[in-house]
Amino acid sequence: MQYLMFSFWFIIIHTFAYTIAGMLALKISKDLYEEKNRFLDFLRDMSDKNESKHVSRWFIPAQILRGLLMSIALYPILGLLGGISFMLRFVFFGSLMFIYTDFASAVPFPNNIEGFVYMKHRYQRKELFGKLYFEMIIYSLVFGFLTAYFLF
Repeated sequence: MQYLMFSFWFIIIHTFAYTIAGMLALKISKDLYEEKNRFLDFLRDMSDKNESKHVSRWFIPAQILRGLLMSIALYPILGLLGGISFMLRFVFFGSLMFIYTDFASAVPFPNNIEGFVYMKHRYQRKELFGKLYFEMIIYSLVFGFLTAYFLF
């Protein structure tokens, strides 16, 4: 039962933090996600009704699945996490999400290590790194705080 409750709250916190970070990121970086000439032209165009509708339809189910899978991966260390301070849990969860889900992800993206290795130079414009990192930093901080505070 402890594992199911952990996964349930992990999914809720992940989905909430990811939604907040995504909404804020979209406000400051529409040029990355919207219109025909957007920088991230390999992603769905959020200004296109059909593509935006697809994202809206699948966003919550995708985050539930992601949250479940990420929570299950942490089952072996749940006991250890309960025995450390709030600050260490915050640092652990915040950096875990930032590093594993973004910076060191195995999927190439313009602002991560794999992207540096595999992506074409046109996707690695330095002036866009701040916009690309903004969402993940917000997500990691919100997720790290809420998880460290509420789950243990």
